[in-house]
Amino acid sequence: MTTYFITRHSGALQWAAQQGLSYDVHCEHLDDLEQFHAGDVVIGTLPINIVAALNQKNVRYIHLSLDLPPHLRGIELNAEQLRQCKATLEEFQVTRLPYLSV
Repeated sequence: MTTYFITRHSGALQWAAQQGLSYDVHCEHLDDLEQFHAGDVVIGTLPINIVAALNQKNVRYIHLSLDLPPHLRGIELNAEQLRQCKATLEEFQVTRLPYLSV
């Protein structure tokens, strides 16, 4: 089992270090789902369709969740700003369902 932290943000890495978060591999981007295997753990802020694909492979997904106010969207946050935005780690399991037209 390998734990991956997927982020391109230095503030997230600093926040993780301050929280004592341990992981085996840091990647700035998730390029290839084939590198992940059942039992692996992925930490990050990924699109829901990618999370569903990871979960289908029996990979655990831990989301870096924030209460992000509109004025902070789209800017690079530092560790203190992440703390102020109540950064937390939450595990999600996503299941892709068949599309039913509405």
